[in-house]
Amino acid sequence: MADDIKKKPANLPNGGSLPKWESSNGNPSSPNGSAANSANARKDVPSASRRFRSHFAAEVSTKHADLLLLVCCLISGFIDSTMYNAYFTFVSMQTGNTIFVGLGASGQNPRPYGWARSLMSIVCFMLGSFAFSRFVTMLGTRKRGTLVASFLLQTIFVFVAAGIVEGGAIDGAVPSTTRDIVWNQLAPIALLSFQAAGQIVGSRALGIGEIPTVVITSLLCDLFSDPNIANPLQKNAKRNRRAVAFALTVVGAIAGGWISKASSGVEAALWVAGGMKGLITFAWLVWSTTSTPVAMS
Repeated sequence: MADDIKKKPANLPNGGSLPKWESSNGNPSSPNGSAANSANARKDVPSASRRFRSHFAAEVSTKHADLLLLVCCLISGFIDSTMYNAYFTFVSMQTGNTIFVGLGASGQNPRPYGWARSLMSIVCFMLGSFAFSRFVTMLGTRKRGTLVASFLLQTIFVFVAAGIVEGGAIDGAVPSTTRDIVWNQLAPIALLSFQAAGQIVGSRALGIGEIPTVVITSLLCDLFSDPNIANPLQKNAKRNRRAVAFALTVVGAIAGGWISKASSGVEAALWVAGGMKGLITFAWLVWSTTSTPVAMS
């Protein structure tokens, strides 16, 4: 009787073998183990939106960032020489505009109400400085998203200025066809002056103040008052940047003058300047990052 009980096979599923139940550690042999592993794997892979946010929240490295600011110096000289040829005012460097406003007070501007253009440029530059500085402080001074948004906005402003002149809404002839002020010419001056402030705010945010991009007077003072001005190239990076910034501003002014002369207008130079700004925007989009926290100085 005992022998019969031992020899009788148990009525079990799976051909008489015991089922392999789920283990507590999610063993793949368990019924629910593979599903649990798949769920965990999905949790480990960040979503597209999370990767997008992470990419733009990253802080960019300042290594070689001076190269982009040096291009901004080229753009400043380029735009200023072009705009002065057409409208007898500057949009980046405000020292000359300040003098023009002062001369206007005694009625000595070379153009009637020429001081109005210069005053518009000064006011819009101040507004741009206020807006861009608050913008980068609020979003994070060296975050990729901040720099991309800042330079994208600058690019749009330059393209809008080029577009309204190209479309014929505003006269951009070089040399100017009238000695009287045409009030709608204040529009491109306002746009370009506002966006120019974004460059110097960007240089401060990146901690590369030796390249202000829109100032020559203080740049030359700092360059030639540097006690280490005679050091070898590898020993004085700030001096090198200041010297190249000045040279590129002059080169930009020369190039802008020739292009506006050849095209008999400002629009061609503005399209080129906007394209360069767009390339800078794209560069920030793919720039290398750093994990070091920073703060606006």
